[in-house]
Amino acid sequence: MTAPKANAMKKTTKPAGAVRPKLAQEGFFGRSGYFFARALANLRQNVFVSVVTVGTISLALLIAALFLLVYVNLEGLANGWSDKVQITAYFDKEPAPLAVAALKTTVKSIPGTKSVTFISKQEAESRLRARLKGQESLLEGVNADVLPASLEIRLDREHRDNFAVTHYVAALKKVQGIGEVQYGEEWVQRFNTFMNFFRLMGLLLGSFLTIAVLFIVSNTIKLTIYARKEELELLSLVGATRFFIKAPFLIEGVLQGALGALLSLLALAGCYFAFLHNAGSFLGVNPAGAGLSFLSPLHLAVILGGGVLLGFIGSLTSLRRFVNV
Repeated sequence: MTAPKANAMKKTTKPAGAVRPKLAQEGFFGRSGYFFARALANLRQNVFVSVVTVGTISLALLIAALFLLVYVNLEGLANGWSDKVQITAYFDKEPAPLAVAALKTTVKSIPGTKSVTFISKQEAESRLRARLKGQESLLEGVNADVLPASLEIRLDREHRDNFAVTHYVAALKKVQGIGEVQYGEEWVQRFNTFMNFFRLMGLLLGSFLTIAVLFIVSNTIKLTIYARKEELELLSLVGATRFFIKAPFLIEGVLQGALGALLSLLALAGCYFAFLHNAGSFLGVNPAGAGLSFLSPLHLAVILGGGVLLGFIGSLTSLRRFVNV
């Protein structure tokens, strides 16, 4: 063997137990860059499947977001309406001025009371005449003695459901001097029943959409795994860890979920502002006067986080079944 060849072999042959030199991109950032690069490559290699997955996630989250938007505005309207709902307690006999303050203090001590207003017989007559302005003939022979004095009571928001109102009225009737109590029982029950039904429908719809998105994302990742099955087996044979193999697929699911959530929020914003722009013409409603509002930053963050979580869980479910390394 000639001298040059021997020198070349000495330069290229590593002694036993030699440590492999670190790559320039090795470490946390290097591995993260590799994982993201592989995830993006997977998306480019399966463009049609990825587009279908992102579109499905967007549609599912858009439906859920629209439902949430309607619910939030209904809750706002409900709070506005419930602020106007009051309990009216009529006296059998108008109390003396000195007794009114004591009665108001007693009523205010009942848990749930927000405000108490005393309405005398004279004030009740003035209100009635103001409401029937232009139809004074209907009030001929009616005077203040015919109308009862009353207390108008407003409740705080925590005591406006059926059970709380019923319990409050029962306590109110025990106050001495109070006779009949009216509070629109039928309206309160119907409205609370409607809101409970709406919440139940939202829960069922959200559960169905969640299962559908998880199924679609999981099957999308399965197709990617099948297409690269030989490559994954080779990585396993050369000693790649489970995390090293799974990470690109998990990132792929997260990217699909995040992109789907962003698209759904953009579509939701477009639908919302289009509705605001045209509501006055085809509904005859002033959106500003109706108190309509868009989702809060917290709700938007929840939708975005939900898309990311759905993508991650869908990928993780698929990998647990098909990557046994």
